[in-house]
Amino acid sequence: MPKWPVHAHIDGPIVMIGFGSIGRGTLPLIERHFTFDRSRFVVIDPDESNRGILDKHGIRFIHQAVTRDRYRHLLEPLLTAGGGRGFCVNLSVDTSSLDIIRLCRELGCLCIDTVAEPWPGFYFDRNAGPEARTNNALRTMVREEKARHPGGTTAVSCCGANPGMVSWFVKQALVNLAHDTGHSFVEPAADDRIGWAKLMSDLGVKGIHIAERDTQRSKHPKPMNTFVNTWSVEGFLSEGMQPAELGWGTHERWLPENGRLHTFGAKAGAYLLQPGANTRVRSWCPTPGPQYAFLVTHNESLSIADYFTLREGDQVVYRPTCHYAYHPSNDAVLSLHELFGRAGERQDSLHILNEDEIIDGADELGVLLYGHEKNAYWYGSQLSIDEARDLAPYQNATGMQVTSAVLAGMVWALENPQAGIVETDEMDFRRCLAVQRPYLGPVTGHYTDWTPLADRPGLFPEDIDPTDPWQFRNILVR
Repeated sequence: MPKWPVHAHIDGPIVMIGFGSIGRGTLPLIERHFTFDRSRFVVIDPDESNRGILDKHGIRFIHQAVTRDRYRHLLEPLLTAGGGRGFCVNLSVDTSSLDIIRLCRELGCLCIDTVAEPWPGFYFDRNAGPEARTNNALRTMVREEKARHPGGTTAVSCCGANPGMVSWFVKQALVNLAHDTGHSFVEPAADDRIGWAKLMSDLGVKGIHIAERDTQRSKHPKPMNTFVNTWSVEGFLSEGMQPAELGWGTHERWLPENGRLHTFGAKAGAYLLQPGANTRVRSWCPTPGPQYAFLVTHNESLSIADYFTLREGDQVVYRPTCHYAYHPSNDAVLSLHELFGRAGERQDSLHILNEDEIIDGADELGVLLYGHEKNAYWYGSQLSIDEARDLAPYQNATGMQVTSAVLAGMVWALENPQAGIVETDEMDFRRCLAVQRPYLGPVTGHYTDWTPLADRPGLFPEDIDPTDPWQFRNILVR
């Protein structure tokens, strides 16, 4: 086994909220890469199905939900016990990321999460309009908190595989594309947002797909009335039932009839009046080539589009389109088909495939930068289940891409403890990828001449724009 580096010492308590598929995979990475006081490491979860792992590792467990009315009473004494700077690792669902960020910063504790999560009721509130249930609404609350209280103790927002790692991939892909096209440039500093936006604009990038293909297969066929996934079913269903949402680029000339532009926050995106998990787009990944994928809303679709926006005064002069294009595992696709066939009613059983149930496959997750002089460039991780099993316990390929990003975000936070509230677009991508890369399998780049206008059967009339292959009009499956 390789000698793994110890990146930092955590001198205060560690409080992990949630111990599902991502929590249990993050635990051995924390043990491997940090020194800390094990007696002050505690995990909180209302589900005790993974408690045996914690008992094996000698980690204290609190069998309780973190709720709106008791989160402060529960977390404050845990995060301050014994002195030092506490670290809250929030890997849960149904807990308010914003409220936990506020509490941690008030206490001088570092914190990290993988998504801007709300308290229960947000995702399925029938009294709220579609825009009120978007990721833009969730992101705006966190960004407004950052604007009201700049600086201070570091809180890393939305730092998993995506959102998270893919923002670091975008910058590396831009650097690669600039070198490959002979573009003369000086790499912008980590905090030079305008410099990075100018580089993307100068390279002619029209948009970005967070392009993913999960080919992991179970040893056993999916049973009826069971939703099977390779990561949190609750998390996937929550985001999948939000409106399909994307960062909206300046090159776009057409918005679907059921499309709406954001009216608050950064106003960098658009959404459709239909669920993302039932919205298909044309995309591309190296192994399958062209594929149908789901336009599921994610924070990175908005944060990337916002980060790479250029303005002249109040006028937006450049912004890339950006959205998730997700082909989950085949069992998850069948599960979605079953769910929407029953009018969106959840299956009675929800099941996450663990590393022992998966027979083969990989999670191919990267960023597809398109519209530039070399057409399209995919850059990302091609991590197989076999590699994931060899690298660390308790996780499949999908989970490891998330847990290793949490590790990288924790390292960055410890090295930059007074950075305030940050998204991964605002972090040092080189440092973060250096920490994470040993867990990502092959990290490769691929050019392709494929466009959304290629390989169409041509048997029926289509409402397309032949003058620009990379219009959303041509990407959306209608």
